[in-house]
Amino acid sequence: MAEEQVLDSPTDWVAKHIRRYVESDGAKGHIFYGVPALLLTTRGRKSGRLRRTALYYGRDGERYLLVASNGGSRQHPAWYLNLVANPEVEVQVEAETFRARARPADPAEKPALWAEMARIFPTYDSYQKKAERDIPVVIVERVDVQA
Repeated sequence: MAEEQVLDSPTDWVAKHIRRYVESDGAKGHIFYGVPALLLTTRGRKSGRLRRTALYYGRDGERYLLVASNGGSRQHPAWYLNLVANPEVEVQVEAETFRARARPADPAEKPALWAEMARIFPTYDSYQKKAERDIPVVIVERVDVQA
């Protein structure tokens, strides 16, 4: 993934956050308004191009957790639709970048994972109330690369 051009979020404040994160190896931007953030790169489901965004995250053991809230809008965020179409992603947490596989939490897993993410960022609960859709929790697991 790293050799291809990566397109950052078209949302101005998110693009600025990504730039600060990348330029500082996560020293500026890993904690964003008091919440841990990572960079997620997905492959566009229509364009095939690499797309990067910044997202709040939680942990469940070695797994990373993301919430596809899109600010509580009726539509899923593009990054979520992209990873459903192609679950192979790249993640940057602070200075470390790694390949991973992402998937929506299944109905049995989701309640506990949602509770953890709402503890980290309580606004997710209000987003769910207004969304008119079931907001997914995404589980991201590192993929071991054999040299």
